[in-house]
Amino acid sequence: MAYNIKIDAFEGPMDLLLHLINRLEIDIYDIPMAEITEQYLSYIHTMKHLELDVASEYLVMAASLLAIKSKMLVPKHEEERLYDEEGMEYEEDPRDELVEKLIEYKKYKLAANELKMLEEDRSLMFMKPPSDLGEFVKEAEMDHQDLNVSLYDMLGALQKLLRRKKLQKPMFTKVTKQEISIEKRMNQIMADLQAIRGRKSFFELFPEPEKEHIVVTFLAILELVKLNDIFLEQEHNFAEIFVATKEGVRAVGSD
Repeated sequence: MAYNIKIDAFEGPMDLLLHLINRLEIDIYDIPMAEITEQYLSYIHTMKHLELDVASEYLVMAASLLAIKSKMLVPKHEEERLYDEEGMEYEEDPRDELVEKLIEYKKYKLAANELKMLEEDRSLMFMKPPSDLGEFVKEAEMDHQDLNVSLYDMLGALQKLLRRKKLQKPMFTKVTKQEISIEKRMNQIMADLQAIRGRKSFFELFPEPEKEHIVVTFLAILELVKLNDIFLEQEHNFAEIFVATKEGVRAVGSD
């Protein structure tokens, strides 16, 4: 069963690289190409494992990282060596162009975030007489989405889950294929969360080890987040992710 879905939350390969650099606490001016390439390809592999629509720009960046990594490993021949005006040999770093692009992208990203904050502040200013906004209070309280949990965090949690399931999977097992739709899985998740009237660990929503069930569950969670029916919580960076439903939200498709 294939689910080809494009995730709009990704801002591009540069955004993913910056996320990895921050997560691994890497000096942007001295990027360890072997490590960053391995982590980048791991994310791409996870996206393909979910059969998501991986944009070509991500694959182009993967090829660029591999090319830079290869250049750093291959020794230079005499005719390829570079010398300055005084005859001193110097070495051109294959990472320079990538570092410049990352720094430039980071500047634009920070500027965009500042402009967004200014826009949000300005949106709170209205030139009109005072009005009774009591009817909107409940709706505002319901909007409790924790924006600190990004799609990258969810993919990272999914990587851990896949490793756990692989280690726990028995050597011999009887496989019974039972297909389930995303909408049905969304209903099951909502019913499960509403039954406990609290939050649940992200990993607890994946009781089955089969790939089809894991993919459908992950996509169901993404769709519920998109519909604003559930929210994600994370106490601090790289901590465990918890999922909770909002009071009064009914199961998908129920009236």
